[in-house]
Amino acid sequence: MANVAITGAGRGIGLELVKQHLGRGDTILALVRSPDVAGELNDLAASSGGKLTIHKMDVADNASVAAAAASTGSDRIDVLYNVAGVSGKTEPQLDSIDWQDFDEAIEIMLKGPLRVLGAFLSRLGDGSKVINFSSQLAASTWPYGGYYPYVAAKAGLNRLMRSVAIDLKDKGIIVGIIHPGWVQTDMGGSGADITPDDSAAQIVALTDGWKLEDSGEFYKWNGERHPW
Repeated sequence: MANVAITGAGRGIGLELVKQHLGRGDTILALVRSPDVAGELNDLAASSGGKLTIHKMDVADNASVAAAAASTGSDRIDVLYNVAGVSGKTEPQLDSIDWQDFDEAIEIMLKGPLRVLGAFLSRLGDGSKVINFSSQLAASTWPYGGYYPYVAAKAGLNRLMRSVAIDLKDKGIIVGIIHPGWVQTDMGGSGADITPDDSAAQIVALTDGWKLEDSGEFYKWNGERHPW
């Protein structure tokens, strides 16, 4: 059984990853910004027999990340999923950029995963996997405009984590980057292509098979390599 840490675990794909790993008998550290409003997650924890614990973490805040990581003990982490994200403003912003919105996207989706990885680094070892949630919008092949904060954060995350993968390869730590698909979540909307449980199930399978030689690569949820 694995020890799994998941940011953004209170809803959407993060919550579905919790369910998938609970079903496998894994021990899960659910890292959420607002535990008090994560009703379904709290219900799962109450019935998990201690296999699921919830920890308050704001990935945009250094002190919060450090305190949350410290609250989870010292056991090895086998899989760390960096899921937490925001959509940011989607319309083109050229003459009136909302820099606060832009900065929030960068803090949560670019700097946040690096903060979290750093906080758990001493508990990652040979064979540990750090799986970072990106998007097809991060790729140079995405043929549309808009989404400035989101695409900037996700494109930066892709290249950042490729560098991290190179730097951690000699420790045997595997770093993955995933496009989870267009998923029916609060961010993706009800008209999206796939359900959260379908996306999460395939991501778990992809994570299981991720090898060190593919560390730093960008994949779709279904195992296809994503051009970027």
